[in-house]
Amino acid sequence: MRPHLPLLAFLLVNAVPSDANLFARGTESLARTANRLHHRAAKRSAGLAKDLRRAFSGMYYQQELASTDSSQRVYCVNNASGPTPSGSGSSNANGTSSSARSSASSSAHASSSGTAKASSTAPSPSSTSSAPSKWKLVQSYEGDSFFDGWDFFTGDDPTHGVVDYVDQGTAQSSNLTSINSAGHAIMRVDTTPTISGNRKSVRITTSFTYTGALVLLDAVHMPTGCGTWPAFWSNGPDWPNNGEIDIVEGVNDYANNQATIHTAHGCTIPSADSAKLGISGDVVGGTNCAAAETGNAGCGMTATQSNTYGVGFNSNGGGVYAMQWVDSGISVWFFPRNNIPSDISAGSPTGNSWGTPMAFWPATDCEPSKFFNGHSAIFDTTLCGDWAGNVWNDAGAPGQEQSCATRVGVSTCEEFVQNNGAAFADAYWEVNYVKIFQ
Repeated sequence: MRPHLPLLAFLLVNAVPSDANLFARGTESLARTANRLHHRAAKRSAGLAKDLRRAFSGMYYQQELASTDSSQRVYCVNNASGPTPSGSGSSNANGTSSSARSSASSSAHASSSGTAKASSTAPSPSSTSSAPSKWKLVQSYEGDSFFDGWDFFTGDDPTHGVVDYVDQGTAQSSNLTSINSAGHAIMRVDTTPTISGNRKSVRITTSFTYTGALVLLDAVHMPTGCGTWPAFWSNGPDWPNNGEIDIVEGVNDYANNQATIHTAHGCTIPSADSAKLGISGDVVGGTNCAAAETGNAGCGMTATQSNTYGVGFNSNGGGVYAMQWVDSGISVWFFPRNNIPSDISAGSPTGNSWGTPMAFWPATDCEPSKFFNGHSAIFDTTLCGDWAGNVWNDAGAPGQEQSCATRVGVSTCEEFVQNNGAAFADAYWEVNYVKIFQ
């Protein structure tokens, strides 16, 4: 900019007083001043207009960068205070498989500004986006320090499973938590052959809370098998008044992930039609998301791919789940290990090339700022309980072609859990990282 200093001085001298004052206000008004002066100069001389464009091109670029980084947080809502979250409210939600909706809008949910931007085709998730990320990393849990910043829940299981959640010291001494040689966090269920009561398990909750965020989970393995009910989810205080978002959840031998929201009265989704919602998954359980009015079922959406949960997920090396919570709604994507978008791998997620989400709850009749607040991220693995136990004798869900009762030859989930510790060798999480952006 140094060669143009005489030109800038000339403009300041010839500007009317109001324009001179604008210059004095700093970089925020500089772009508007440049436009006004450019038009005046153009009237005096075509050559002077050319010089103005050169002089202020760098200033426009700097102003543009400042604007790009100005919205680091999606909402300005104070975290509500209240008692410890009461727990996952999902129950009795069975998914059914169907083909993915390829005609759905692909990028309507991927803008961190919260404004839906419809597109007629779905870009490949592996595409490279040149746009800078508006998301700023605020928390990262990975490697040897993964368990730093998590609280170990030790209360009774709110979903009535046959587990005893243990404290951090007990989890470590019992080898229920560890960091493996790959630097991944492990969270296991106890495999003692026979027990008389509940099995030991782990439930952890982030001390950090957030209102509006992009949450990424990179997992290599998740718990699976008859009797298991693992979940990666979040909720706010005074459940369900500040909402719950289930990102990964399923039971027993299920093959397809279910994502669900649970809310207070008044939150609904506008349609149960996947094409109208612009999702690749299927809506299950209806359009009313209020926990108290749906027997805690909420608004569930199941994936249609068998590599999203359980054995299929594990055999494929897992992948990345992304949950985006912005003012236009809440979305969930899954990317298998061999198709993780380059912006996620680079640590600068934009969402511009992520394609159609698995699940989307639009703000149309459920404004996130009204129904969701002050969330903590949670991992847990319960056994039996309100969902896995209640569908013990059911068959027909993807992956559960045969009921668990028939497959293992035990009439109740509780009896199976207490007498078959070796059956839970695969009931563990292996997590590369959890990252929270705002």
